[in-house]
Amino acid sequence: MNNRNNGLDLRTALLLFVGAAVTYIAFVHPAIGVALLVGVGVMTVLHVLLK
Repeated sequence: MNNRNNGLDLRTALLLFVGAAVTYIAFVHPAIGVALLVGVGVMTVLHVLLK
């Protein structure tokens, strides 16, 4: 049996949706956008350091 994925999988669609929602929120409310940017930056640094 061939399990080929011809469309977007659920994870990709969810990431695209969340990314679009966060981008819209950051555009409408810049303070929240800065807080999200700092949070993502800290989590990325922790992820890299703990690898």
